[in-house]
This record gives sequence, structure tokens and C-alpha cells, in this order.
Amino acid sequence: MTATIWHNPKCSTSRKVLATLREGGETPEVIDYLRDPPTRSAIMALVTEAGLTLRAALREAGTPYAELGLADPTLSDAQLLDAIEAHPILLNRPFVRTERGTRLCRPAEVVREIMANPPAPEAQPS
Repeated sequence: MTATIWHNPKCSTSRKVLATLREGGETPEVIDYLRDPPTRSAIMALVTEAGLTLRAALREAGTPYAELGLADPTLSDAQLLDAIEAHPILLNRPFVRTERGTRLCRPAEVVREIMANPPAPEAQPS
């Protein structure tokens, strides 16, 4: 199975995850989810596979989240999906699917959990 990343090239976390996949020897399928948004059923599959709720997969910063009133806890998944369908930027990123699982890779290091051959972690300055 080829790794797949739902990617936003303008996002530094997404670029870091993509680089980590490639450093680990992966040649992932890269889906620019803003140009080619996933279907409602694909969104729900990603979210469910990652063990999240749809609400937990929403992105607030830099999106119309507040102006659309998406903090309202009474909104249904169908209503949240309507918002994501109209504004794909509301779907947090990057999601990555490999044969070892699916994760919302925030922070970027989360991708290592589902890589067959993760590269050595970057050394932290002491």
C-alpha cells in the first residue's frame, strides 16, 4: 500500500510531514485537498480511521470557523460536513494513511507512528 497524504503545500506542518515520509523511503500519493477536496464519505472515513470525531478534525485558525458559528456544540456532523464541503480549508491537515493506520499528523512527528521505516528523529538542541 502506498502512503497517501492529504496535503496543503502552504502549510509548514504538512510540508514537514511530506518530507518525513520521503526521508523514510515512502513515495506517497500527494492529494492537494484544497484543489481536490475529499468527498463527505472520504472525510468521515479518514476521521474515523484516525480515531477522531469530525469536530476534532476541524481547523479553526485561518479559516471561516468563527464566522460560520462552528463552535456551536449542537451542530450535527452533517452540518459540519456541509461547512467543510463549502470550505475545504476547515479540514485540518495533514491526514496521512499508510498500511499501519491513519493519523491527523499534528504535530508533524505523529506521522512516525504509522511509518514502516521512520527516519531517525531530528536531534534536539541541548
